[in-house]
Amino acid sequence: MKICVMKQFEIYIANLNPTIGTEINKTRPVVIISPDEMNNFLNTVIIAPITSKVHSKIPTRIEIQLNGNINYMVLDQLRTLDKSRLYKYVSDLSEDEIENVKNSLIEMFS
Repeated sequence: MKICVMKQFEIYIANLNPTIGTEINKTRPVVIISPDEMNNFLNTVIIAPITSKVHSKIPTRIEIQLNGNINYMVLDQLRTLDKSRLYKYVSDLSEDEIENVKNSLIEMFS
């Protein structure tokens, strides 16, 4: 089985359906969170969905710029996806956004 090379902190369009309950659904941008060491050898990636809905008071929602608009990475809804659900590369996070994500993940899991 061919492994697609996707890198940590890249943004892709992904199909998140089907979902249950309040899980974020639909086709939308996502950020790859899993490290490149995993991404190079597995057919799955860990992602954080992106939403345009304002949740600035929730510390696990990280503000990012996407196509000139303010959006939010939803770190409280991390999930694993098969790479076949990701079908279009969009862009990379900025260095400042990457630092914000890393700091939030450390806070979440420490």
